[in-house]
Formats: sequence, C-alpha cells, structure tokens
Amino acid sequence: MKVAVGVRRGAPARFVTGVLETPARLLTRLRRDPPAEQTVLLLLIALAGAATFGGIAWSTSALPPVVLALPLLFGGLMLARKALRQLMLCVVLFLILDIAYLGGETVRPGAMVVVLVTGLVAHEFARSHEETGLSGLRSDSVLVELKRRLLLQGAIPQLPLPWRAESVVKPAGGGPFAGDFVVSALIGASTFHVSLVDVSGKGVEAGTRSLLLSGALGGMLGDRLPEDYLSAANAYLIGQDWDEGFATAVHASIDLVTGAFGISSAGHPPAAHFDAGSGRWSLVEGNGPALGLVPNPRYARTQGLLRPGDALLLYTDGLVEVPGRDLSVGIDKLLGEAERLVPRGFAGGGEVLVNRVSAGSADDRGLVLVWRSTQ
Repeated sequence: MKVAVGVRRGAPARFVTGVLETPARLLTRLRRDPPAEQTVLLLLIALAGAATFGGIAWSTSALPPVVLALPLLFGGLMLARKALRQLMLCVVLFLILDIAYLGGETVRPGAMVVVLVTGLVAHEFARSHEETGLSGLRSDSVLVELKRRLLLQGAIPQLPLPWRAESVVKPAGGGPFAGDFVVSALIGASTFHVSLVDVSGKGVEAGTRSLLLSGALGGMLGDRLPEDYLSAANAYLIGQDWDEGFATAVHASIDLVTGAFGISSAGHPPAAHFDAGSGRWSLVEGNGPALGLVPNPRYARTQGLLRPGDALLLYTDGLVEVPGRDLSVGIDKLLGEAERLVPRGFAGGGEVLVNRVSAGSADDRGLVLVWRSTQ
C-alpha cells in the first residue's frame, strides 16, 4: 500500500520532469542528426504562411504581420544562404498579401521595417556561418565537439603514487574556447611528459589552432627525446604557414622513479619549483624563441630534482601579465599565492591559483601543477 501511494505521488513530478526534458532532448537530437535543409525550409515557409492566413482570417491582434520575423530568425540559425533567400522571398510575398488584404493602416511601416531588418540580420548570420563552413544546425554541434576534443586531449593521466598532477585552462572572458592548452603523456609507469602551450589569438580561431596543435604536439610526447621536443614542435608550426602562426610553450619531463626533471621553454614564462626542504618557490628559467618564428632554434634544458613534498608549476602569461607592469610583478603575486597552498596541500590548488591570481582576466589562462607527496 505504501508503494502504491509513493507511485501516485511521484507521477506528477515525473510528468513535469519529462515535459521539461523533452525540449532539451529534441535540441540534442537535432544537433546530432539535423533534418534535411529542404525540410526545415518547407516547415518555416509553412509557419510563415500559417501566421499570415491566420492573421487575415482570425485576428491581427493575435497574429500581427510582425510575427513573420520569427521564421526569418530561425532561418538564419538553421539555413544556408541559398535556402534563406527562398524563405525571405516567401516572407516578402506573405507581407504583400497582408498589405493587400488588411490595408496599410493595419500593416504599419514599423512592422515592415522589423521584418526586413530581421531578414537582413538573418542573412548576415547565415553568411558568416557558411563562410566558416559551420552553416545550419551542425554549426553548434561542430563547436561543441571542438570544445569536447580540446578537453579530452588536455586531460592529465592518473599518475602512480606518490605523484599527482592537475591542469586548469580558463578562456578569456569566460568564453568557450582558449588559445592555451595542455598535452601530457605517461610513458610506462616511470616517465611523465607534459607541455603547456599558448597559441596566438583568441576565441574560435584560437580554439581551432589549439585543436590542430594539441593533436600534433601530443603525438610527439614520448616519441621524441625531451631535448628535441620543442625543436620538432617549432618545425611543425613553421610548416603550417599561418599568418599569425606562433605559440609559446614549456615542456617538462619527470622521472617518476628518481624525481629528476628537465624543463625547456619556447618564449614562455619561467616555471616554478617548490623545494619542501627550504619551504620556498624558485624560478626555473628557460631560454628559446617562441614556436613558429625562426627555423632551427636551440632550446636550452634546465635539470632539477623533485623530492618528496616538492612541486612544479607551469603557467601561461595570461595568468601573470598585468597591463602596464613588468611580468615579474605578476609572477611574484602568483608565487605568493602558491606559498599559501603549502599548509593546506596542493590538491585542488590549480583552480585556487587561477581564481585568486587572475579572476576575470581578459586573456586566456593556463596552469599545470605537479607534486610529489610525502606519503
């Protein structure tokens, strides 16, 4: 009896949940398997026709001519330019039909202006999407897939105890895409490679470059000797022949048995090493030009040792750059916040550092934190 009561009480909640989930499921299905463009065009023409004839036969107060702007708005999101022009022609014909049957007093100039301006905006939106190859419903799915792949490629593998590592990448202004990315690889159970890269540009353009570079640079980890990694990355970037094809990068390799590490840098801010023995952070300088600027550069490699309790911090300039101030000011602030992590432990420290040092920054921010626990 109690079970029956529980079912009756839960049924309304399940019904409401199902009603709310239905639009989200529909949008997800449309993104994954969009309908044919001709089908969408016919549906939008039918919607415009229903609004027009409904207003003429029923009530212009309920269905005013300005409603014709809605099919144009949806068309700009879902149609390519050719199909959108066909929709615009049909909407203009329906607007003329409204004027013919309802008269100029009912169809006011303001409504006509709204419909026409919406059509122009929708056409411009469709043009920009079509020129980038992202027209129609697939545009959102492509961008979502781009972001998903960047997140997957930036995931750091689980390291064997007592080692731990985490990465944080925050796009400029809270946007969906960043020019900063992380690639890493665990070779066997004894060697960990990680590289933090800052690609020129912002937004979708930087995101597409990041995706291309992260795939290539991630494939080089473990496939090249640590001292040759940045040289190979530089050669790849030069071969792309981009107009603004440069990037800064820092690469670290760590022997998980001995704790020995090596760091090389390509135009990147210096890494930081925490020495548990002294309780202080120190900079690990690296020399070398940014990737993609000059052929056959030389990248010096700095060696060090991570003992139990030690940590290594890699970061991009978006985390420490302060307009009008020397970079050292931002680095000092970052290391000051990093010192505050020591009593609480480094777990979750990457997110803490990014939020404390550069919350609301207008630049992309990336950070990698690796530490060797004492347990």
